[in-house]
Amino acid sequence: MAAPDRPVASEVADDGGPAGLARAIDHTFLQPDGQRADVERAVAEAVALGTYSVCVSPSELPLSLPVDTSLKVTAVCGFPSGKHQSSVKAAEAALAVSQGADEIDMVINVGAARDGRYGEVEADIRAVREAVPAPTVLKVIIESAALEDDAITAVCGAAEAAGADFVKTSTGFHAAGGATLHAVEVMKQAVGDRLQIKASGGIRTREAAEAMLRAGATRLGLSSTRAVLEGAQAPDTY
Repeated sequence: MAAPDRPVASEVADDGGPAGLARAIDHTFLQPDGQRADVERAVAEAVALGTYSVCVSPSELPLSLPVDTSLKVTAVCGFPSGKHQSSVKAAEAALAVSQGADEIDMVINVGAARDGRYGEVEADIRAVREAVPAPTVLKVIIESAALEDDAITAVCGAAEAAGADFVKTSTGFHAAGGATLHAVEVMKQAVGDRLQIKASGGIRTREAAEAMLRAGATRLGLSSTRAVLEGAQAPDTY
């Protein structure tokens, strides 16, 4: 299992300003109709704001990054439905890493989780983990808003057993909704300090972002990062 950096929660606690919070953020651009210029702007904004990573669709790789940046690159996998065959997810993840991705955010088969087929969920995650071993960081998107608490707990267990580094609340595209404090708390209870937690989907204010960190998240997925950091109300997007 990879051992991703864990600076974000403590840094935010020590640094109450935007720079501290920025280090907990994967600045995200996943719009289906996004153009190359949009992706370039997202990268530039991530660098300017000092976020931990920029999160993009795998078809946007490789990215052109400044030579002196510490910005990480995150790519999604099996996004947004999670209904891809495991072999397809594994190949997609491996290609993304070969094109410069440092971290992979994969979507589980949520229907399998809702059916209680947790062995299938674990096998799906394991296929991607084996395709992108450490030091690549693997985050597992569980669509927590579509699951009952016992299913959230079981899926977190499957992610841990399969060797994931993070469990992540949401894609931001599911009709059931995005991150909630309750879901983060259930996930934290399930994984303790053994895995990290990424909260994403519908986090539109600085207050909400900081509350997610207090609840146990160590990373945040935001598209309206600047607005959140500046304390403004972000638009109704991912």
